[in-house]
Amino acid sequence: MRSTRRLGTLALLGGVLAAVALSGCDSLTPSSSKPGDGITLRVQGMPPATEKATLEQFNKLVADFEKANPGIKIQGSTNVWEPLTFSAKLAGGSIEDVISVPLTEPQGLIQRKQVAPITAELKSWDHYKEFNPQVLQPISDTAGDVYGVPEAPFALGLVYNRALFTQAGLDPDKPPTTWTEVQAYAKQIAAKTGKTGFLQESKDNQGGWQLTMLSYAHGGSMLRQQDGKYVADFNSAATKTALNLLKTMRWTDNSMGANQLNNQADAVKAFAAGQVGMFMGTPGTYRLAKVTYGMTNTGDYGITSMPQAGGNATLSGGKIYMVPASVSAEKRAAAVKWLTYAYAQPQYDPQVAAANAKALAADPKAAVGVPTLPLFDKAHQDQINEAIKPYINVELDHFKAYLTGTPTLTLRSEPPFQAQTVYAALDAVVQAVLTNRNADVDALLAKAESDVNAKLLADQK
Repeated sequence: MRSTRRLGTLALLGGVLAAVALSGCDSLTPSSSKPGDGITLRVQGMPPATEKATLEQFNKLVADFEKANPGIKIQGSTNVWEPLTFSAKLAGGSIEDVISVPLTEPQGLIQRKQVAPITAELKSWDHYKEFNPQVLQPISDTAGDVYGVPEAPFALGLVYNRALFTQAGLDPDKPPTTWTEVQAYAKQIAAKTGKTGFLQESKDNQGGWQLTMLSYAHGGSMLRQQDGKYVADFNSAATKTALNLLKTMRWTDNSMGANQLNNQADAVKAFAAGQVGMFMGTPGTYRLAKVTYGMTNTGDYGITSMPQAGGNATLSGGKIYMVPASVSAEKRAAAVKWLTYAYAQPQYDPQVAAANAKALAADPKAAVGVPTLPLFDKAHQDQINEAIKPYINVELDHFKAYLTGTPTLTLRSEPPFQAQTVYAALDAVVQAVLTNRNADVDALLAKAESDVNAKLLADQK
């Protein structure tokens, strides 16, 4: 069973705007009973020291929250989700009280009862009913209990370098809409500029992740339910077509560059340096390119909706904040106070959004106005967009193709069970196709599906 949904509107939020709030927001905090004195809440989500402006806002947020909630102390953590260590930390009780996970993980964590439901605490927030139900669905169980609060949900598109388009004789205001066009554009960029026309990620489970979105665009899927259990579903015509497309681009068109072992950090870094024509990513890669990797010619950044090949779909995802099941009821109540204060209200209150946008815009390295998916209904999102309009410092016209094209696509979630197992198996497939001219796509997919099914069966006994 896979989750699909239509995107009705897109939001304009600034960088980590969803992750920080300023003072003057007490009326929006949950009205549940105050936890006891002396609680220290360990929370993931603190920006690293390299992100000076957002770290300052985070620290300001903590101070304001603690003032509004006497007796609760916030201890920020820069720890991030790591697939190889997460389960052990969670089982051993050494993980924080508020954890951040990608959208691949909530359903498995919920089914294994490793995270706590927070519906009752969330409902005490005055604006709970105005959440966009589409963003809560992937973090809810079958009974409707909610287990987390999302930050900056997203939909995948195609990032492209407008300058390289121009150098290659392509119109940067007319990016590709089909994968046939992507192939042709990549070949032309490589031939005319000597740069990588299209970069495909292939390691750290991101090869499987990107093959998933490419398969969705071709009408494929990664998992399906059979007799009440999940089984692999990627040994299909759609995924084979997607892989053979990559194989042709790599070995026949010679449009994918020399280095085939890349993750998203590698892709964004190379893109920021002007070495890559196109790669699959989100609008959030603008901020990474500018802030983390020092892209100076941000006017070269362009993004369009995911090109299609019969699927009329793209992959959606995001970061989810959850509370481990081992956390006490008292801390859980405090955690929900923090989550609504830090992640929900900045995306609800126009004044908060404007204040955050203004503060971020004061830093020339910050990015304000990068599109994301709406956390609340359209009426409220329109108010947010209008409030931050004076502070937008990104070239919003360069996001136009993404903003107009994405609402026409069906949004499909990542594999709902053991997504990282699927991605890891498909990493090897993608790497083989990109590094071995004679790779047998059919055989590779058949073996990967067999291996994944064995693991899925063991995990569902």
